[in-house]
Amino acid sequence: MSFTLFRPIAAPSVIGLADGNNFYVSCERVFAPRLEGKPVVVLSNNDGCVVARSNEVKALGIAMGTPVHEIRALIRRHRIQVYSSNYSLYGDLSARMMTVLGQFAPRVEVYSIDEAFLDLTGFADPALLAYAQGIVQTVRRWLGLPVSIGIGPTKVLAKVANRIAKKQKIAGGVVALLDPDRQAEALAKLDVADLWALARAGRRSYGRWALTPPCGCARARFD
Repeated sequence: MSFTLFRPIAAPSVIGLADGNNFYVSCERVFAPRLEGKPVVVLSNNDGCVVARSNEVKALGIAMGTPVHEIRALIRRHRIQVYSSNYSLYGDLSARMMTVLGQFAPRVEVYSIDEAFLDLTGFADPALLAYAQGIVQTVRRWLGLPVSIGIGPTKVLAKVANRIAKKQKIAGGVVALLDPDRQAEALAKLDVADLWALARAGRRSYGRWALTPPCGCARARFD
């Protein structure tokens, strides 16, 4: 299958957002399987604050960006594994992940080190979910990296779907918001602060969205 990496997606009718779960921590676990199931944090360049957390650490209430000196007692009490950032490792695994994703979509737009938008236009709903779950399984099997995929008609809705897949730990790691009723339900429960690009301005205006504002924002494609 031919594919093009790094080409912006104009406006396909079905967009997937593939996002690595706890990416820096997951990268460390690829080469240290003993870390699976254990609390792990990755620190910033100067080892000053937390920039990545395993689910086990999130469950302890440790927030992103927390200065490490504030959690020394928690680190000792819960035997949290602490790692300095290794951006060479993360960059290498990111490039590998994007290459794998490119084998499943004709167009891939890399959004960040652990996120990419995929053009998934042309699949019927049941086949689309199975196909996306196959992507999740392949990335895990080939690279050892867990990913989640959110699917929607726009990038915003794909992001919302991805967040649901992560937050609710959906089996198969895939959520699709292609049905208008499901979109309305998801947006009604959405806190604007949970979405990049919309968080700062939207939170001032709407706080927790009612239906009218997010439906308008959900049509934005950020192209």
